[in-house]
Amino acid sequence: MYLNRIVQARPWAAKSLAALLAGFVLSLSLPLSALAQAASEPAAAAAPAPAPLVPTVSEEAIENPYGLQALWGQGDYVAKGTLVILVIMSMGSWYIIFTKVFEQRSMMRSAVKDADTFWKASSVHAGVSALKSGTAMHFIAEQGIRASEHHEGTMVDAIDKHTWITMSIDRAVGNVQGRLQDGMAFLATVGSTAPFVGLFGTVWGIYNALVKIGISGQASIDKVAGPVGEALIMTAIGLAVAVPAVMGYNWLLRRNKGVMDLTRAFAGDLHNVLLAGKR
Repeated sequence: MYLNRIVQARPWAAKSLAALLAGFVLSLSLPLSALAQAASEPAAAAAPAPAPLVPTVSEEAIENPYGLQALWGQGDYVAKGTLVILVIMSMGSWYIIFTKVFEQRSMMRSAVKDADTFWKASSVHAGVSALKSGTAMHFIAEQGIRASEHHEGTMVDAIDKHTWITMSIDRAVGNVQGRLQDGMAFLATVGSTAPFVGLFGTVWGIYNALVKIGISGQASIDKVAGPVGEALIMTAIGLAVAVPAVMGYNWLLRRNKGVMDLTRAFAGDLHNVLLAGKR
């Protein structure tokens, strides 16, 4: 009531009062908006930022410029010839190893089986007929019987029958042993010379690499290490050829000894049968 009287009596007072109320309301609204903005900022900060998209880089295989392919493509006739020789030596070694293992296995089986068949026969001739043709036992028995039945002639009469049969059987055993030794010399040669052939290829490759470096005048690590490492491949190939050859030679030599022990035992029993009539 009192304020109404003042407003009616003094109009300027009403304007002042309205301005005062508007300022009061504005002062109240400003802190509230500031508080709302401050409250929204931590929430925005707490929200995890989206992970940036990292472009994936495809891994590309880097081709070795100093490998075996580069050795063949960039090598001269001497390097290529050396590599071909090593390959031929390796192929020959593996061929001999596999064929000799098969041959030795067949001879071992034949020595056990044929010997049992021979001694169960009623006579020496029947035993020879029961043996498989082409085997070592059949060859030795055939030579022994031939020497026992055909001891005649001017020169042969000077040798007694015992010595003649012994010589014939020993000669047959020697032929079997010589057949077992086929290819062993090649393995021994490869095992002893392959490292030196590879070393020759390495020396030749290093020489050519140094000549190219000297001509280019660049002695950086990529110019030196690449050609030298490429040349060392020859030594590695030479060792890879020699090691199987040496190991195969020693292994086959030991197996040959086992085969020859069985063969000599059969030959000795056959010799006694042909001379004394008993084993």
